[in-house]
Amino acid sequence: MHKAMHNSKGIKYMPTISLTRELYFTTTTVLDRMDVFARPQYKHIIIDSLKYCQANKGVDIYAWVLMTNHLHMIVGMRDDNQVGAFLRDFKKFTSKSIVSAIRANGQESRDWLAKRFDFRSAIDKRITGDKFWFDDNHVEHINTYDFYKQKLDYIHNNPVRQDIVTRPEDYLYSSARNYSGLDGLLDVMVTS
Repeated sequence: MHKAMHNSKGIKYMPTISLTRELYFTTTTVLDRMDVFARPQYKHIIIDSLKYCQANKGVDIYAWVLMTNHLHMIVGMRDDNQVGAFLRDFKKFTSKSIVSAIRANGQESRDWLAKRFDFRSAIDKRITGDKFWFDDNHVEHINTYDFYKQKLDYIHNNPVRQDIVTRPEDYLYSSARNYSGLDGLLDVMVTS
């Protein structure tokens, strides 16, 4: 796919395909950093939604990792799609789906969720309904190969830093598997 190139000063960089196809490092975090994604059921809502976005929303995923309370990705957008619109729609859909799944999990889950939402709306009057994600997204434009590589390593080593696995490719919910030649849960644009 993309190969490292060197500019006239010998600095490695990651070439972009076009202005609408630039790469972005994104982080999306669950409200109050609740460890919702400790359960595979909720993780698979994220996986299924990302697969849908790849097939129907013009999203190319270069790297990703889903931790217990946040999602890191490196994404590129096809056509005229914007990363902000993708994240907005992704968060809106997954928020509704995950909250519905939690509510369907029984009284204890519903009570826990209701307490969190009541607490958040009591301290922030702007919050209404079943808010799941923090409003803001951490989005950084990737404009050099070194920055791309730094973020790629950061994403893949996140489960290692959290003492979940000893090797990045052993974590199922990450593109580190794809980059190691293993089957991953999502198809990604593996780069060198």
